[in-house]
Amino acid sequence: MKRLLSVLAGIGLVLAGCSSNPDASSTGFFNNYFVDPFVIAIKMVAEAFGDNYGIAIIIITLAIRFVLLPLMLKMYKNSQEMRIKMEAVKPEMNDIQSRLKEAKTQEEKQEIQAEMMKLYKTHDINPMNMGCLPILIQMPIFMGVYYAIRGSEEIATHSFLWFNLGEADVTMALIAGLLYFIQYRVSLIGVSADQQKQMKLVGLLSPIMILLISFSAPSALPLYWAVGGLFLIIQTLISKRLYSQTI
Repeated sequence: MKRLLSVLAGIGLVLAGCSSNPDASSTGFFNNYFVDPFVIAIKMVAEAFGDNYGIAIIIITLAIRFVLLPLMLKMYKNSQEMRIKMEAVKPEMNDIQSRLKEAKTQEEKQEIQAEMMKLYKTHDINPMNMGCLPILIQMPIFMGVYYAIRGSEEIATHSFLWFNLGEADVTMALIAGLLYFIQYRVSLIGVSADQQKQMKLVGLLSPIMILLISFSAPSALPLYWAVGGLFLIIQTLISKRLYSQTI
């Protein structure tokens, strides 16, 4: 489930990066309720800091991450609890999966599948109860922020630190990609070697795509991703400290 959600998030990121800037005059449910509010919020914060849109992007990104933090911690807790339960029944599960592969008839397969469901029920295991809701909630929110930043003419005409927010910047692209790679490495702390192998391909998807997109995107976007990536590193460490058996 976690791998599927990561793939979906990666696909959303690719589609966002390849899409054109939304028209400021466009209408629709997503634009009205997810994009426009963030456009207004970014402008208000920027005005409060002397038209500093870089500071505004940082503040808005951190504010959203802090609001979603309890949901993300709950997701991680549920995931860890389910992982512990799955580890406890792994020998039985391996036996069932082995017999399922060797089953010759449909009736045999159904009987073995029923045995697997009984094992799940006995140990209170629900593979779908991995905290999917926080992921589903945050995706439209972060996509709304993405389009608010990408489609803002005000942001595009301002500078922050050493770069123009409306132009691509190699340094910011590298920083954003590096931070998400670090976050991926941090997520592997305390994870078994087998699980690390399973997570490798999906785990590298986000930093690679962010890096590639950031090379040609307005630098306001890698700034947004860099702040989010740094927050995720801290969030992951907190999650592991609170809920992991080892860190």
